[in-house]
Amino acid sequence: MGCSVRLFTGDWLALCSRLPRASVDLLYVDPPFNTGKVQRSPVGGGAMRRRTGDAYADGWPDTQSYVAWVRERVEATLPALRGSASILLHCDWRASHRLRVMLDEVLGEDRFVNHLVWSYGLGGSSPRTFARKHDDILFYCVQPGAYYFEAPRVPATSMRLAGKMKKATDVIEIPSLNNMARERTGYPTQKPLALLDMLVRACCPAGGVVLDPCCGSGTTAVAAALAGRAAIAGDRSAEATALARRRLEEAGVVVGPALADG
Repeated sequence: MGCSVRLFTGDWLALCSRLPRASVDLLYVDPPFNTGKVQRSPVGGGAMRRRTGDAYADGWPDTQSYVAWVRERVEATLPALRGSASILLHCDWRASHRLRVMLDEVLGEDRFVNHLVWSYGLGGSSPRTFARKHDDILFYCVQPGAYYFEAPRVPATSMRLAGKMKKATDVIEIPSLNNMARERTGYPTQKPLALLDMLVRACCPAGGVVLDPCCGSGTTAVAAALAGRAAIAGDRSAEATALARRRLEEAGVVVGPALADG
């Protein structure tokens, strides 16, 4: 594959200043969720797993501070987005409602496209709540009517349509990575390649550019490159971007020169 991926080590805000205007077709971001925990790589697991020793603190003083952090970075990214671009903000129950209001304020309520639910199946449960088994992905566009979208097709589940494909709904049922999954790297909060492959193909045109400024182990960049899209992937953790580079190289992707560190 050609030099279609650039990596950046530094904060999302610093990355924004290095992006050409109107150059990005899809912003996908899976930022920290403000869990109040330190996310650490677990021990053991699949063939791809490496002990990177990576960990990051995932906490802000309060939800307002967290939403303000995301807002500042979304606003700083807007000049880099094409008029036909889309934004996918990955979040969970802690702040999805607040982040959706923030995106309405920053972009406009008419820029809202979908509230996607990623139903992943695995996870813990509590005697005091319904078991939480999904994340939220907020889908917005830059210009209504101009954004790229190709509806994904998934296997039909009804008896009437057995063996056929149907248009995917706003509930995406893709299992999260179990501890023995071959693609699992050990990086905390790693998302499955199948999820990012679906989102990239649906929301970014072939040959387009995908931006992931909180790339973690690099799943978005791998999905983009394998789907024939260019990618810019950044993370404040040098261990994360080093892991992303290894994954890309093992997938046969030629990684271009790194962007200047922030």
